[in-house]
Amino acid sequence: MHMLALFLDQNPPDAQMMTGILAAVAGFYLIVFLVAAVILIIPDWFICKKAGFSPYLSLLIIIPFGGLVLLYVLAFSEWKVASPAPSLATWQPPPPPAPPQA
Repeated sequence: MHMLALFLDQNPPDAQMMTGILAAVAGFYLIVFLVAAVILIIPDWFICKKAGFSPYLSLLIIIPFGGLVLLYVLAFSEWKVASPAPSLATWQPPPPPAPPQA
C-alpha cells in the first residue's frame, strides 16, 4: 500500500493516463458481462423452449432481477409441453399371465 502511495506521489496521474485505465477497465467489464450473459442465456433458452414458452423470455436475464422473474415464471406456471408425472398411487400392476393349458 505504501509503495502505491509513493508511486503516485512521484508520478501524479494525468488525465490521459486515467482515460486509458478507465477504457481498459470498461472494455474488460464489457467482455466479462457478455460472456456471463451468454453462459446464462443459452440454458434458459432451451428450458423455455422445452416448457412451451417463447425462448425469447430467456433474454430477461440481461435486465437486473430479470433472471429472478424468469425463475418464478417457470416455477409457478403451467408448462404447456410436459405432462405431469404419474403418481405411484394410480399405477396398476399388469395382470398375471394365464396358466399353461395341458
